[in-house]
Amino acid sequence: MTHISANYTRLGYSAPVAGYSDKKEAIHRRLRRIEGQVRGLQRMVDEEKYCIEILDQVAAVTKALQAVALELLDDHLSHCVTDAIAAGGHDARVKVVEASAAIARLVRS
Repeated sequence: MTHISANYTRLGYSAPVAGYSDKKEAIHRRLRRIEGQVRGLQRMVDEEKYCIEILDQVAAVTKALQAVALELLDDHLSHCVTDAIAAGGHDARVKVVEASAAIARLVRS
């Protein structure tokens, strides 16, 4: 059980179900591809490639990670937040605050 799931259970809420569950394999594939890109960056540094070439690849990895983050955020808003708002109560407010904080972190990054 994750740290967040444990906190929900301790607070008397049922553990959250990931809104991206049906896309889990696709997300894993994308993350593995990004992992390969990062290993490629390490090789480029080892091979002392031109700085601009490395920076271009860093930008590509950053864009790929942002795409994963946006997909996860969309799923969170579409499932977790929407379901919590429909149910109402304190959990709805918590989900909105969490989503807002996540968006703020993404915008700052």
